Amino acid sequence: MKLDTVTVVCMALLGILLFLLGANVTRNRALRGGGNQLPTDPADKLLIAVRAHGNAAEYIPTMIVLLLVCSALSSSWVVDVLAVACVVVRFTHAIGMLRSATLAAHGPLRDIGALGTYLVGVALGITALVTI
Repeated sequence: MKLDTVTVVCMALLGILLFLLGANVTRNRALRGGGNQLPTDPADKLLIAVRAHGNAAEYIPTMIVLLLVCSALSSSWVVDVLAVACVVVRFTHAIGMLRSATLAAHGPLRDIGALGTYLVGVALGITALVTI
């Protein structure tokens, strides 16, 4: 099985995003020093960083697995389109979260990224089912 270059690049970008979000949590923890490492204030930058990383960790691995399955079952251009869509919606969501002043309020980037994640994830699942 040879994976399409576009899909591989997209999976790599998703992995890079996940690790950069994790590094951002570490950076925020270091900046905090000995202070509260478990914040609950929705406006706390550390909590925002933790949730941006946590949210990515909840969706990116599943998206990558579904992209691998779809790539193994089909060489259709649809898989490439879905791979690019994964990157766009996950980066949009991460940027939307990291730019928000508080997790208590939603912004357009965060909402578009979240809705896009659901739609693309379902589309990947359906693609895997119909290509069996």
